[in-house]
Amino acid sequence: MATIRRLDSSTPGFRAELSQLLAFETAQDLKVDAAVQAILSDVKTRGDEAVLECTRRFDRIQAHSMAELEMSRTTLQAAYEQLPDREKQALTAAAERIRRYHEHQKQTSWQYQEADGTVLGQQVTPLDRVGIYVPGGKAAYPSSVLMNAMPAQVAGVGEIIMVSPARAGDEQQLVLAAAYLAGVHRVITIGGAQAVAALAYGTATIPQVDKIVGPGNAYVAAAKRHVFGVVGIDMVAGPSEILVICDGQTDPDWIAMDLFSQAEHDEIAQAILLCPDDAFIDRVTTSINKLLPTMPRQDIITASLTGRGALIKVANLDEACDIANWIAPEHLELSVADAPSMANKIRHAGAIFMGRYTSESLGDYCAGPNHVLPTSRTARFASPLGVYDFQKRSSLIMVSPDGANTLGRIASVLAHGEGLQGHARAAEFRLKAD
Repeated sequence: MATIRRLDSSTPGFRAELSQLLAFETAQDLKVDAAVQAILSDVKTRGDEAVLECTRRFDRIQAHSMAELEMSRTTLQAAYEQLPDREKQALTAAAERIRRYHEHQKQTSWQYQEADGTVLGQQVTPLDRVGIYVPGGKAAYPSSVLMNAMPAQVAGVGEIIMVSPARAGDEQQLVLAAAYLAGVHRVITIGGAQAVAALAYGTATIPQVDKIVGPGNAYVAAAKRHVFGVVGIDMVAGPSEILVICDGQTDPDWIAMDLFSQAEHDEIAQAILLCPDDAFIDRVTTSINKLLPTMPRQDIITASLTGRGALIKVANLDEACDIANWIAPEHLELSVADAPSMANKIRHAGAIFMGRYTSESLGDYCAGPNHVLPTSRTARFASPLGVYDFQKRSSLIMVSPDGANTLGRIASVLAHGEGLQGHARAAEFRLKAD
């Protein structure tokens, strides 16, 4: 039985108590940070050999060359073709939906011409090469392969390199099959900080990438922090989160299971319910205790709900929206009668799931939008992973002779005001003689 805390927004000190519940220490453990810095330095200096040593030490894989750790496209295709029909059909359907959604995100180049002939615009180009980290710890994540690789493919990235710790059996086959469907060019079965280092700095076998995306454990997160600037990163992901706003009219078993869907990720995942109906919260509590013993990951769910979960009584649904905007959750379910209207009141959330039938798990696997989302309240300023993360923009400026005369006079005044005479004279040289 999970002892999940009950809170009431009308209680004095509620916001302070909620803040404490939401708090997640993002600062790296000093020992983890020191170990990661040592690994990064070693891989930067010794390349493949350091990666192999780390793989033998941490992953217990006795590989003596990087070639032993790379999966060929033929292997990826075979993994896909050998899947049972049910899994093959599900994976293919999910991949197609994810691709179709992300096609809508593609940005295009544009330009316009001013009256004097000056042309201004923006040129959009894909990244040359990206690295995708797919975790292999407590579960296999073929969905992470699709969500990270598919927008890169849609964006037109030249080369997609996936790294993931080796796993045995059917779980590994699903991951490899997903890589095949998502158009991953190379798959190398390495993980941890050493994999991040190899992607960031490059080795004899693994070329340096432009950006690294994908979640991982504390070592992976620390490594991504350290290599940011050498390469781009998507984000440093925190624990999974779900916030459910319910009006008390949804089946309480559905709500309980939706809370479980994120709690089962990790002992420090967070699951919160906001509801104005005390009696319904009681029913959800009953459902939690009834359904929890049926869950294979019962211990993880129990730890998550007990440590960071909450069932919160609010005054009304408007207050629930205010609290949701303050929390800025990774996943927000609006299990209410008029979810689209309520969604208009939400400013900060990674993904918004509208309506009683829209379980968060559909978004994780196959609805179409990306499941790589900002966590730990970063939805206040960050967005889901998308095609735009794999494209970059260059400004286009082509000034006409008349434009140089007009703009040059403006630039000259401002440059002299800043004390930058070289800037001013470069503009002045192009002015027409009076």
